[in-house]
Amino acid sequence: MFLDELKPVFSEFIQQPIAFMGGFVSGVLRLNISEEPLSGWLEKQEGYTAPSKNTGNGSGPQSIEID
Repeated sequence: MFLDELKPVFSEFIQQPIAFMGGFVSGVLRLNISEEPLSGWLEKQEGYTAPSKNTGNGSGPQSIEID
């Protein structure tokens, strides 16, 4: 049933409504969390860990040769 599929969404909303709505609004507005002013605000929040940035050290896609 449709309501069973939405149960996890409702439980997250009930646990932390402000954080849920903030994430929902940033998703709707397609905000990038690594850009200012959102990244500055997130760094001030308690318990936030920034996602690792790809610095080009080989952690991305790699090419291989198959004989």
